[in-house]
Amino acid sequence: SAGLLENCTGCVLCSEDNGCITCHHRLFLLIWRDGIRQYGMCVHTCPPGYFGVRGLEVNRCTKCRSPSCESCFSRDFCMKCKDKFYLHKGQCFRQCPPSTAAQPGTRECQETCELGPWSQWSTCTHEGQTRGCKWGVETRVREVLGAAREEGAACPELLETRKCRLRKHCPGGEHRTH
Repeated sequence: SAGLLENCTGCVLCSEDNGCITCHHRLFLLIWRDGIRQYGMCVHTCPPGYFGVRGLEVNRCTKCRSPSCESCFSRDFCMKCKDKFYLHKGQCFRQCPPSTAAQPGTRECQETCELGPWSQWSTCTHEGQTRGCKWGVETRVREVLGAAREEGAACPELLETRKCRLRKHCPGGEHRTH
């Protein structure tokens, strides 16, 4: 049939009933089923839900195991999940697992840190001095109580700084804080 032979682009061997059977060496053989029938097509890149496996005799598009996976590196390692799913360590989840949080815009779960409370603000200083007419900075810190297990996981800031007014010497020997 003329319609089927149009789908034989890039084929080395093509069947009227099943489409491509063998592809040129740079192309991938994509096989899909419709009921009990099987069809083959030669493609440059595998479609969403599949990944390419290069072999000595044939390059194949292999389906990702998880139906919620849009793009995978191997059969069991997802790189991008379909909408409404979150990616964590190569798997897709409807909700991020405990001790992880969804990253804005990426739909990926990243391990979170458990943080202690902020310390009190330090004394206001400028170049080591606590008195003068300039602005200084004060800082506060907090500790990580439970570190993220995943290497490279982002913890929130552990140090904060803010501008402050230094204590001035006032006329008459008094000290005042602004």
